[in-house]
Amino acid sequence: MKVLITGITGNVGSHLADYIIENKPEVELYGITRWRSPLDNIDHIKEKIKLELADLNDLNSMIKAIKAIKPDLVFHLAAQSFVQFSFTAPAETLNTNIIGTANLLESIRLVGITPKIHICSSSEVYGQVKKDEVPIKETNPFRPASPYAVSKVAEDMLGYQYYLSYDMHIVRTRMFTHTGPRRGDVFAESWFAKQIALVEKKLIPNPIKVGNLNSIRTIMDVRDAVKAYWVMMEKSPPGEVYNIGGNATVTIKDILTNLIQYSESTIEYETDPTLLRPSDVTLQIPSTDKFKKLTGWEPQINYEKTLLDLLNYHRAKIK
Repeated sequence: MKVLITGITGNVGSHLADYIIENKPEVELYGITRWRSPLDNIDHIKEKIKLELADLNDLNSMIKAIKAIKPDLVFHLAAQSFVQFSFTAPAETLNTNIIGTANLLESIRLVGITPKIHICSSSEVYGQVKKDEVPIKETNPFRPASPYAVSKVAEDMLGYQYYLSYDMHIVRTRMFTHTGPRRGDVFAESWFAKQIALVEKKLIPNPIKVGNLNSIRTIMDVRDAVKAYWVMMEKSPPGEVYNIGGNATVTIKDILTNLIQYSESTIEYETDPTLLRPSDVTLQIPSTDKFKKLTGWEPQINYEKTLLDLLNYHRAKIK
């Protein structure tokens, strides 16, 4: 079986590649990269992956890549995924996430193959939910509160439309907060961990910079997330959408406090106004009943280990 991962050089994509290589030896694994894509996250496995040069924003290059690979299973994980940056560059975010997804689906349709396709949407599509809507179900209304969230609504609906219009085997996910080693430092918990590691090495002074600490998140480990993706594509019928999330519900301040507790250094912090979003999503607790009923999947890695592994990842990166 040939498996294609878009975004294979990113955090989630590289962990999915790890999982497939370790657990599915029969799979021939492919990834799509741009000429300038950093390969740090897959350096340890790049000899076991076949990389095709292409760009989601260029339909012709995607058609060539899909013709060359002819995948049986596609995990579409590539995206501009930083919410804060989407306020600075909304057009780039919309183009990458919406047009890029359309180009992927069109290239598959035009080449005439029939793979199973996973479209990775986001819990951000739900926006600021009401208290009586928690835990959030897949039927909850969309209230996107950022250009990123708008792009993920469109990506989500493109997946559904291509399923309806062309009978393509497409399954969508709305993943809630997931983190761990390799998480980009533009995301809050990884930014905290990186700064703590830098303070420990006396490379930056206290206080570290933080944004809004009051948001509530249900958090899970990225290594559990990729297992969920795989089992979903084994079991789900086409056209479905699933919330996936962890078991630990915490505030962003709780995450910061936990990370500080793992440090032997004195860590102080202060709010940096530049880290505050024009509009924020402060309540993200999922109902994962639909997904668990289908798969029986449960997250295995506890929240504390996830945060410690994230901190140790940043410690190891600092020379």
